Amino acid sequence: MPSKLDQLRAMTVVVADTGDLDAVRRLKPQDCTTNPTLLLKAVETPAYGHIVEEALAWGRKQSGSRDGVVAAICDRLAVAFGAELAGIVPGRVSTEVDADLSFDTEATVAKARAIIKAYEERGIGRDRILIKIASTWEGIRAAEILQKEGIDCNLTLLFAQAQAQACAEAGVFLISPFVGRILDWHVKAGGGPYTGETDPGVISVRNIYASYKAQGIKTVVMGASFRNIGEIEALAGCDRLTISPALLDELANAQGELPRKLSADNVEKIAPLPRMDEKTFRFAMNEDAMATEKLSEGIRSFVKDLRSLRSLVAKRLDEAKAA
Repeated sequence: MPSKLDQLRAMTVVVADTGDLDAVRRLKPQDCTTNPTLLLKAVETPAYGHIVEEALAWGRKQSGSRDGVVAAICDRLAVAFGAELAGIVPGRVSTEVDADLSFDTEATVAKARAIIKAYEERGIGRDRILIKIASTWEGIRAAEILQKEGIDCNLTLLFAQAQAQACAEAGVFLISPFVGRILDWHVKAGGGPYTGETDPGVISVRNIYASYKAQGIKTVVMGASFRNIGEIEALAGCDRLTISPALLDELANAQGELPRKLSADNVEKIAPLPRMDEKTFRFAMNEDAMATEKLSEGIRSFVKDLRSLRSLVAKRLDEAKAA
């Protein structure tokens, strides 16, 4: 019998959630996603020193403020790693807009356009890239603008039906509803124990999937943030699933039948939420303590790692000057 990973590939597009180039080559996913945390880990890995050195050498030739040059180098690093990943996977690579722009629509749009331009300068078309944006109201509005320009977006840090509905109305190409972080919140609140079937993160993604399919919404649902393979198995059949290399390896070594759990031809009829104008969206999010807390926490975490990346780059620049 094929491994559970091979069975999953037959019903779901498997995406690798990593910046580890060697892992991507070994696991052969269709797509690849990254974020500031994963990029920071990759930059700190000696095997990718040549990518970092190229970006630093480029940065030393740039004019402007020190902070501006450091930020530009970090952008170049993100695109450089994305370009490497695009050379490995046959599908899409997600590159994230700086998390500290999560509440600035205009700046998010500008950064996304710059990322796409940087990829095009490397010969990589926009059809290979997804711009990853936090699912704030401002982020969703930025994605709406970008989608109309033919720039496909991946809305991340998504924890609630209100976010999913707003993304669909904005014409977003893909959403990444989180599973494990929802589970974390409920466990911390004293819930559980949970199985794959009762996991609140799994239930959230299933409800979003059912709502989309029942309404004929074309936005791709890509479950993300998994804590164990039980959560992944419980979402078999979802449009896409982005999975860490460790869990991909575990699935590759797992035997037994993997039944399909989600299908567009067999979904519960879930009534759509009211149209998501700004007031409705913000009130719905305010009513959902888990979604509000995890969205804020996720942005803070990504900003922290972005700042760590910038500090690392600044240190390397200073060391080069002193040499």
